[in-house]
Amino acid sequence: MVPYMKHLPIWRDANLLMLEVEQAVRAFPRYHKYTIGSELRASSLRICQLIHRAYTRRQSRHKQVQELTERIEDLKMQIQLAKELKAFKNFAQFQRVAELSVQVGKQAGGWLKQARAEVLRNGNAVRDPIHCAPASP
Repeated sequence: MVPYMKHLPIWRDANLLMLEVEQAVRAFPRYHKYTIGSELRASSLRICQLIHRAYTRRQSRHKQVQELTERIEDLKMQIQLAKELKAFKNFAQFQRVAELSVQVGKQAGGWLKQARAEVLRNGNAVRDPIHCAPASP
């Protein structure tokens, strides 16, 4: 875990989601493990990467958080598909993964609203990170 991000609830929950997905996929039947399981694993990892990028890159935060919310929606759809394919070992395993994805999605939605407000507050101007003034054209 990245030490300076431990205080972020979305980071903590996304890491927990990634671990739950890993454990769930490990128990998938062989066929699903290498198809939908690979997609679930890649999506949960990508979510953690996007959270890190959004946190560390202030200049493109809105764009990063927008991509994060889209990736979470994709993951929710993949989780539902895996349930319909009966890939999960049991309903409880599906429920844990689904609830965590919803929780991370809500947090990302709040972060997106905050990022949009920040863009509007700054007047859509690209800021110079050193001088905090609008960048010259």
